[in-house]
Amino acid sequence: MPEQPNTEFWKGIKPIENSAKPLSLPEIHLPNADDIADERYYVPLSETAWSRPLFISIQDNMWSDIMLCKSAGLVHRHYHPREVFAWTISGKWGYLEYDWTATAGSFVYETPGGSHTLVAYESDEPMRTHFIVRGPLMWLDENGESTGHFDVLDYIDLCKDHYEKVGLGAHLIDELIR
Repeated sequence: MPEQPNTEFWKGIKPIENSAKPLSLPEIHLPNADDIADERYYVPLSETAWSRPLFISIQDNMWSDIMLCKSAGLVHRHYHPREVFAWTISGKWGYLEYDWTATAGSFVYETPGGSHTLVAYESDEPMRTHFIVRGPLMWLDENGESTGHFDVLDYIDLCKDHYEKVGLGAHLIDELIR
């Protein structure tokens, strides 16, 4: 139990013994995961966008992160063969191809088959958005033609290289893989 209850109605309820099945992996708890005080945790994705890895699944070719753009930002044009989920924490962002702008509290579900150019707008606060990306990203040129791909293994390599370079250690990325 993380802390002792005070007056909560459930005070006195006994935790489940042996709550984890054999061979199950531990949960991931990252306190203050959206904090930008220590920018070393944010991996450069482009000159204007960074990613804080939260969870990685090699088996599902999936990752969860917080994207950060400190001011106006741009992430490569890309195509998604799988769905993406996004929850905006602060700032403003959108896709050049769509008629909406996400702001704090916005939820976005991206359907498989979408091609777009992610941009962050100038704002009083940095753009911070929690993304869950399933499947690879297919990089596109200005004509929408594929120029390459970026999958979970590329994401792991990028994150490990950055974490080593800034002194955090690649082992922190290994701890996020489930």
